[in-house]
Amino acid sequence: MPYEVTNHNKLTLAIHSTDDSFGFAYRENKNSLSENFFTKKFEKDLCNNLIVDFSNFITKENLKRINKISVSIGPSNFNASRQIIVLARTLAQQINCSLDSFSSFELMAKRIATQNNIYIDKNSFWIFKKLKRRGYIAGKYEVCISEKANKNITIKEKIIPKIFEELTDTESSYQAEYSDIEDLKELLNLSNKNSQHSSSNTWEKVLPLYPISPIN
Repeated sequence: MPYEVTNHNKLTLAIHSTDDSFGFAYRENKNSLSENFFTKKFEKDLCNNLIVDFSNFITKENLKRINKISVSIGPSNFNASRQIIVLARTLAQQINCSLDSFSSFELMAKRIATQNNIYIDKNSFWIFKKLKRRGYIAGKYEVCISEKANKNITIKEKIIPKIFEELTDTESSYQAEYSDIEDLKELLNLSNKNSQHSSSNTWEKVLPLYPISPIN
């Protein structure tokens, strides 16, 4: 049965995976200091460990407080992406809450833009991941600076990560860099922005991003 969520101290839950790890985080929607994180490297039995670790991470009382879930859809480890999205979809359906989804590259885009001062002399760039057998996975991102919000940087995903045989714009291309905690924080931040714009997404539309087959 769906949990009844009160209006007091609601939580946003984030679920994320990289090439070799997964993690959870939650935050009270109006309290940025209330964050709680869990990250772990993959083990052989990821399916069972994922459920056990999630059950140990969040209490039943906090589970009842969730009114929004935010999940990364890849590109990352094939099996992990599939399993965390199944978990996120199941929770969103049972709790009857909104489910936001973002590519893994979009989560790291603001961090990469800031570290490389991309916003100073150009406003778009690529994030890429070299494949073992052929080509690249790459996505394109645009830097937007808000004059109304103290010149805060926001990122728009112009091209979702997909397969390219070659990188044509090598001067504006940066290698993907996963960061468990920072990516989880960005999942929470982006989901919070959706809430401010009254954006609500249903679990049925959230699917893994699979640019390549598992054998790659």
